[in-house]
Amino acid sequence: MAYEKTLKLVTNLDRGAVEAKIAEIRDTARSGQLAELASLLTGVEGLPRAQIEARVKSALQWLADKPQHKTCWRYWSSWSSTPNLK
Repeated sequence: MAYEKTLKLVTNLDRGAVEAKIAEIRDTARSGQLAELASLLTGVEGLPRAQIEARVKSALQWLADKPQHKTCWRYWSSWSSTPNLK
């Protein structure tokens, strides 16, 4: 069965808030022994928007392949749109 996207959640986070959220997730990943996920999110501060988006997408893809982390994936994918990065 194919699923269609039914909702796109866009947040009103500014660039600083997006970077802070990514840093929070990165730190949580480190403390949870998820080194590969943490490495995908390391050094995003100050990167161009396209590079941040690529890293976030890579991290979401990594999480999507891990059934034990589905809750984290659902939470993060719900806010990870980055329209306010400039």
